Amino acid sequence: MSHTYTSDSIQSLGILGGVRAKPASIGLESHNHTFLEILGNSIDEHRAGWGKEIIVTKHVDGSVTVRDFGRGVPMDQNRVGDWSYKKVFDELWAGGKYQNNEEDGGSYQYSLGTNGVGATGTNYTSDFFQVTVHASSGKVYQVEYEKGVETSDGIQICKNEGKIAIGTTITWRPSAEVFRGKSEIDDDFIITTLQDQAIVNGGLKFLFKNEQLEEEQVFYFQDGVKDYIRSISSEEHSLTDVVKWTTEQKGRDNENDKDYKIKADIYFSFNRETSFSRYYHNSSWLENGGTPEDFVKNSFTFVLDKFLKDQNLYTKGEKKISFDDVEDSLMIVTSTYSTISLFTDQTKKKIGSDFMKRVITTWLREQLEVYLVENPQEAKLILSQVLVNKRSREKAEKTRLDVRKKLAGTVNNLTARIDGFINCKSKDASKTELYIVEGKSALGSTKQGRDAEFQAIYALRGKILNCLKADYDKIFRNEIIVDLLKILGCGIEVKSKHAKNLNTFDLNNLRWSKLIICTDADVDGFHIRTLLLTTIYRLMPTLLDEGRVFIAESPLYEITNQNKSYFAYSDREKEEIVSTLKGNVLIQRSKGLGENTAEMMWETTMNPETRKLVQVMKDDVEQTQGYFEMFLGDDLVSRKQYIEENLSFYIEDGLT
Repeated sequence: MSHTYTSDSIQSLGILGGVRAKPASIGLESHNHTFLEILGNSIDEHRAGWGKEIIVTKHVDGSVTVRDFGRGVPMDQNRVGDWSYKKVFDELWAGGKYQNNEEDGGSYQYSLGTNGVGATGTNYTSDFFQVTVHASSGKVYQVEYEKGVETSDGIQICKNEGKIAIGTTITWRPSAEVFRGKSEIDDDFIITTLQDQAIVNGGLKFLFKNEQLEEEQVFYFQDGVKDYIRSISSEEHSLTDVVKWTTEQKGRDNENDKDYKIKADIYFSFNRETSFSRYYHNSSWLENGGTPEDFVKNSFTFVLDKFLKDQNLYTKGEKKISFDDVEDSLMIVTSTYSTISLFTDQTKKKIGSDFMKRVITTWLREQLEVYLVENPQEAKLILSQVLVNKRSREKAEKTRLDVRKKLAGTVNNLTARIDGFINCKSKDASKTELYIVEGKSALGSTKQGRDAEFQAIYALRGKILNCLKADYDKIFRNEIIVDLLKILGCGIEVKSKHAKNLNTFDLNNLRWSKLIICTDADVDGFHIRTLLLTTIYRLMPTLLDEGRVFIAESPLYEITNQNKSYFAYSDREKEEIVSTLKGNVLIQRSKGLGENTAEMMWETTMNPETRKLVQVMKDDVEQTQGYFEMFLGDDLVSRKQYIEENLSFYIEDGLT
């Protein structure tokens, strides 16, 4: 089939049609991005010295209003008779922020938006766009657009009879036909954005009114970044207070460019347990980093390595630190500014500047060296912690390689047979069950009593390691645990910042629908059960969250009467059963799973129709962790107190 291509094939969508067809062409990558554009203009007003509060409202119909208390967008006619509001809201690449690199009294020295497309782009890509300005002149200006076209009413001008505070109010709703069915700005996006802006704009209050949920939230940090870092840091593990350094520089990327100004605010603190990094430019969060990330990595790594060498803190032949070792204990926020746009694209997720990278790296290195010399106590703590991080990372990497080697292979194709493991026939992970039993004696009865089609067995070889406090190197030297991990197949979850590379967990790789812990109903059995749950809690907590872990209750007594057997799982249940029987009654206490017949094992413990399984859930993570810490940790005082307060209940229960 042939298609003609002639002059009649050439079409023009026009500027408005082009933006609505391809909003990404001017940097509007999503409906959420329109919020950044409008909010950014209000923030720029605050940074220019006007307005201490911004109110954001999400309406029931999904539209959003941003109200600031700045000077108000110029709406009247300029000296040549052009309406200013048309340039702001209906003309691309027009605005009042282009002169800021010149020393000519520009309104905004460091602004979030300088490309002149944000407000117009938002207007063009919205179903409706409404602007109300309460001007300092005492006039109120109102203008409305529908799908980027000004309504026939034109601009409305009246007096501010109510003496309402000056400022700009903009209401809009992104167009679903532009943004692939998306027209409602996400609550989470609004909240995250306001939180970020409150951090880097200390003293500016953001009020979010969600009319859909009938909720209000305030985002405010009087001292900005310093307050924020303190709010998320663990004070007891803090190595330094929050440090702030500021510099302003002027220069150019190369000799053919014009000079421009930059400013950098660096905030940091060191902490044993908490780490955090966030980079902003002209108040916009740099999701993809760029230049600030580069000069932070370069400066901190270079200076700390230099001091470690100068003070002979490295061992002989030891490799030097990497930024990962610094980052593990570093809480840092950088807020940079420039009088020209340094964003690599309109989405404002990354900046690139050779000039900034060069001068800030040099300046930051100097500041760090002076700080470490003038604060020897803090320097000692920082250098010591960085070395701890480095050596822990190297140890964890060695452990990771060892674990990877040990866990190689699958249950159905193992390079070495797992002692005590009896597989089932089925490979359907939605049906298979793994019984974890204690010892070879229990293996015999469970093997004979199971349904070999879907029930597999792993017999532990003695008591396993208490994993609650053991380091990962010790855990993965334990053959029983390594074999269990091989059998499960889902990998491990590691939350330690020093061993994060060990994390290989994937629930989809779990080979069993149920993990069933099956131990004797005695003290040893309960201890093994607790150690197993601790192992799962430490290495694979998601299995508890997902309800994959069960305990099989085994009977304490077999009661025989008139050639019929009854099973009791407690003394109380035994008495209840006996009270209903007539004639001779034979009561036998269970001697352990290994003594059970195959028939008894199937009927009481393995038959899905008659067995008693208790699902182990992690409903209250903190409470669960607290009990594990108390019973198996080092806190002898809490353990003793618990026994004193609860022992009477256990004695009373045993006597009834």
